Amino acid sequence: MIDMHSHVLWNADDGPRSMGEAMKLMEQAVKEGISALIATSHSNHPHYDVGYQVVLNQIDRLQNELLNNEIPLTVYTGHEVRLSEKLIPLYLANQIHTLANSQYLLVELPSYTIPNYIDYIIHALLMEGITPIIAHPERNKAIAENPNRLVQLIQQGALSQITAGSLTGHFGRAVQKFSLDLVRANLVHVYGSDAHNLTTRPFLFDQGLCYLEKRKELEAVDIFLENNARILQNQPFIIKEPEEIATAKWWKIY
Repeated sequence: MIDMHSHVLWNADDGPRSMGEAMKLMEQAVKEGISALIATSHSNHPHYDVGYQVVLNQIDRLQNELLNNEIPLTVYTGHEVRLSEKLIPLYLANQIHTLANSQYLLVELPSYTIPNYIDYIIHALLMEGITPIIAHPERNKAIAENPNRLVQLIQQGALSQITAGSLTGHFGRAVQKFSLDLVRANLVHVYGSDAHNLTTRPFLFDQGLCYLEKRKELEAVDIFLENNARILQNQPFIIKEPEEIATAKWWKIY
């Protein structure tokens, strides 16, 4: 299985503090059935901005360590890029990594809002042949307040990623319920752990899939895992027609 969203580079953002901690994360990933993951360190974030070359250097060192320790895991380059008006210039200057050098770019919204210029950013990325994937929309207040904003972004050409911990209840029952609503409305396309460490932000990759299976969302599980794999192959996703869903006042939890 492929984990397309993780923070596993050490002493770079809010992920592991050392290479030793990073290696423990790698070992846990394998235990959960993950064979490849994309390291999506924060870029253009208010608190973290991991450089393009830093990602390349650390992944090279990490992959060598994995080989030396015979850990069957492959790590790919990526970034979780915070949405801002600088995003397009950063991309054109080759300062941000797409996911595994594919046509897909992981984009993080501010926690509470959806800036008006997002329409321009989506259009500009698509014009460059890049498809934006909205990271963890289930944890964005504006989307929780009006889920059909996500429908609009998808209709404009964006895709979205759900987080394992959201489905397991790691961020609370309200986020868990809202996450399932988004899945059932075909508003989610890929699945990632967003793992940062082994304690407060663990993988929960297998647990999230088990939650979906228990809720009879077997097709969603198949689609998410297939689309994750298609990122590495740089192929188009399986996409089902999004549905509008009733506004649920889960945003009151924020």
